[in-house]
Parts: sequence; C-alpha cells; structure tokens
Amino acid sequence: MKQHEIAEVLSRPYSQELLARDVTRLAYVAKDGTPRNVPIAFTWNGSQIVMCTTKNAPKLAALRANPAVALTIDTEVHPPKILLIRGVVELDVVDGIPQEYLQMNGSYQMTPEQRVEWEAEVRSLYDGMVRIVVTPTWAKLIDFETTLPSAVEELMRKREESRSA
Repeated sequence: MKQHEIAEVLSRPYSQELLARDVTRLAYVAKDGTPRNVPIAFTWNGSQIVMCTTKNAPKLAALRANPAVALTIDTEVHPPKILLIRGVVELDVVDGIPQEYLQMNGSYQMTPEQRVEWEAEVRSLYDGMVRIVVTPTWAKLIDFETTLPSAVEELMRKREESRSA
C-alpha cells in the first residue's frame, strides 16, 4: 500500500475518531511462534501509533525477533467501526516516563486528585519504559456505511452479477 493511500484512510473522520480512542489490540508473533493479541493503551501522533510498556515486558523479545505487527481499534456499538493497521515496530528504550504514556492515560476518568496519585505511583514504579512505535504500512477502515470487509464486498459483487445475468 502506498503512503498516500494509507494517509487517505487514516485521515477519514471515522479513522480520526478511532485514533483518538484509548486502547488498541496489538497482534504479534510470540517467541514460541504462536500468535498473541493484547490490549494496550496508545496515542496517535499524526503519523505513528505510540504505545509504552515496561522494560521487562515479555512482548519485547518477540517484537525484537519479529517486528511485524497488526493493530485493531474498534467500537463496541452496532454497526461497529473498525480500523485495521499493519506496520513494523521500532522500540525506543527511554529513561523515566515517556510523555506519550502520561498522555494516553489522560482520557481515563480520574479526578484531579486521582490523577496526581496515579502519576506519582507511575513515577515511583518505573525507572524507564519502552516506547513501541508503529509506522503504518497498511490501513483499512471498515465502517459498514462506505466500506465493508473485502469478503463481504466480494459476496455483494457476485450477488449483483448473478442478478444482472
């Protein structure tokens, strides 16, 4: 998929709504060769998905061995809105707490007092984190209004062809 095609998909209003959500599902291949799919908080910086994790997270060894990932960001209503993204991970070990981590957890409902307590706890627990940065190499929005899963599109096309014959 060409970069301008990815940018077009990600700039759509539904995509922008989904990219403003809190949680994505990160799919990757574990060190034992089996698939994993984990929910993880994220932020979108306009060109990349940024997630943060502990420096001792088991997924890091797997991502170093095979940096190809897939992400799903979706809604819980009908019809669902689904944003699918594929990309390659870059891992960035940082001292302290990345600003993205504090930002991505900013939309959870916390009182100002809870927020202060949460941030103090985070800063006391982590001496550093790993930024998991995904630059999209492929993207698809499924909104069930203007876009559908490709298999459903194919079935609809075949149905129309049989009706026309």
